[in-house]
Amino acid sequence: MNFFEDLERIRIKKPLIHHITNYVVMNDSANITIAVGASPIMAHALEELEEIISVASALYINIGTLDTRWIDSMVSAVKYAERYNVPILLDPVGAGASRLRTEVTERLLYSSKIKILKGNGGEISSLAGRKGTTKGVESAVSPEAEIATTVAEKYGVNVVMTGKVDYVSDGRRNAAVENGTPMLGKITGSGCMLGSVISSFMAIKEDPFEASIEGLLTYEIAAEIAEKKAEGPGTFKSKLMDEIYNFKSEYYSLARVKYL
Repeated sequence: MNFFEDLERIRIKKPLIHHITNYVVMNDSANITIAVGASPIMAHALEELEEIISVASALYINIGTLDTRWIDSMVSAVKYAERYNVPILLDPVGAGASRLRTEVTERLLYSSKIKILKGNGGEISSLAGRKGTTKGVESAVSPEAEIATTVAEKYGVNVVMTGKVDYVSDGRRNAAVENGTPMLGKITGSGCMLGSVISSFMAIKEDPFEASIEGLLTYEIAAEIAEKKAEGPGTFKSKLMDEIYNFKSEYYSLARVKYL
């Protein structure tokens, strides 16, 4: 993997990342997508989905604020994405916290070929058939590599399971990313913004396993640097945007990734 070369490809190509995401983070997701070098569009209306997906480079679905019409849009979007060969990242926010969230997640996973499934320990554990502790969008469950592998094999998807250590698995290959900072847990939507960054790498890279690792490292190394310059959660969030935007090749020397 040539991390910086792929980041530069994003900056040059500016791939269109179609988001169907939640109200809480829509603005932040759009801004972090621009900061990494891609182009965001937030489109939920059924009437325009096919037209937009047909020209998109990636589809990012986040189930954070569900309702019936949004569910219909998500189901239609994954079908259009499959038709136009657009890679899909699914963030099952709160899966395991309610029956609706779990059912919608599984419906999307079974209705189309999702490339990347990204969630926290509780969300991914619930999809593995294990009881996690899902509280809103955060979880106290410690991620385990075997759970990520189980879910990857079960759904035929590349899994990113976030936590103190992040695990990536496609069922055959496994990696642990040890970068990051607890400060990410002090701002709403940090995981959702990570999904936008990984989607941007997914848009320019065929291999979802490698795209996931590159997205994680870019986002979490930037977060580590931002924390050193921040005075609290408010300035941390703005510094995070700055460090993603100004990301330099030498930053990748800070990568802490293990292949398991």
